[in-house]
Amino acid sequence: MSAIMMSGKELAAEMNEEMQAMVEELKMKGVIPGLVVLLVGEDPASQTYVRNKEKRAQALGFHSVIERYSDTISEEQLLNELDRFNQDPMIHGILVQLPLPKQIDSEKILNAIDSKKDIDGFHPINMGKLLIGKPDKIACTPYGIMKLLERHQIEIAGKTAVVIGRSNIVGKPMAQLLLMNDATVTMAHSKTKNLAAIARTADILVVAIGRGHFVTKDFIKPGAAVIDVGMNRDQNGKLIGDVKADEVSEVAGYLTPVPGGVGPMTITMLLYQTIISAQKTI
Repeated sequence: MSAIMMSGKELAAEMNEEMQAMVEELKMKGVIPGLVVLLVGEDPASQTYVRNKEKRAQALGFHSVIERYSDTISEEQLLNELDRFNQDPMIHGILVQLPLPKQIDSEKILNAIDSKKDIDGFHPINMGKLLIGKPDKIACTPYGIMKLLERHQIEIAGKTAVVIGRSNIVGKPMAQLLLMNDATVTMAHSKTKNLAAIARTADILVVAIGRGHFVTKDFIKPGAAVIDVGMNRDQNGKLIGDVKADEVSEVAGYLTPVPGGVGPMTITMLLYQTIISAQKTI
């Protein structure tokens, strides 16, 4: 029996309808959700990602702005630009597209975003709020994963969860969200010994290690929900996840596909959090 596929694409479409209604309600109150993306340089992947965000934002009726800057911009100039949008009442969400050029300290830039407009959820204030169990803005990929688990009615309370990967963007906030929902959580990573054995204890396994097809069926507890956050390219340029889906689907109960699983939910939660920011201004 093969695993049930957890489609982020389908859930994103459902949430789009919900968000459309939220935007219309805000407009009746004289508020248009405002999102600005600061894009530095000409990185092709960043250009594509930003275009997708703009397309989705415009479709929902956002006030959507993309500010493009040369990769020669100074850190001080970028900080000044950020401050302008921090002060702009028409902007409710600010996103700085990474990576940034080497002359700019990414951490310094991200920390300069007003935490109330930090829709990516990476600001230390928002990370701290999540840690103490009082989240405001949440890292979008883990937030989207929680929505997928909820949609498929996957029980979290009392279950064993293993998160492979310890990044600030996925691993750490993911572990905290699962813990907040009463899972027993183990964080594992590339240096973990007996990783497959630890993974096999998981009722919920989240894989964000950045290695194509790293997780095989030997890592999987029968019936487990497996969330594949990986976005890798194989030798033929094909997009693949961290999980070897064809064999893992024979053991797992649920599995997110790549593409079409976690990816669509990341942009969805970014837009959703912009709407929530706009609501808080009323």
